[in-house]
Amino acid sequence: APLRDYITAIQKGEGETGKQYTARYLGSMVGDIHRTLLYGGIFGYPGDAKNPNGKLRLLYEAAPIAFLMEAAGGTAESSGTRILDIEPTNVHQRVPCFFGSADDVAEMRSYYK
Repeated sequence: APLRDYITAIQKGEGETGKQYTARYLGSMVGDIHRTLLYGGIFGYPGDAKNPNGKLRLLYEAAPIAFLMEAAGGTAESSGTRILDIEPTNVHQRVPCFFGSADDVAEMRSYYK
């Protein structure tokens, strides 16, 4: 699986930065994003077998954080699409998300090619 390969590579220090990444999950997206903004890295809430569209809601979770992440110079995307470009189809629409530095998100996307 591409995402698993990416996570394994950065944890071993085999990513583009050459630094070993550690996995953190504070249980609060706001706290996790705050840490990502302060120290760098990538935050992901991908879809899975049970929730293929992820768990984060586009309008009141993913889009506001995407706005902040992009204002800070980072990237916010869902399945290769910029989150702020997604036209909502439902007020409670869920989307898989990745937020982080532009380089880290681009590197993660490269594993899907």
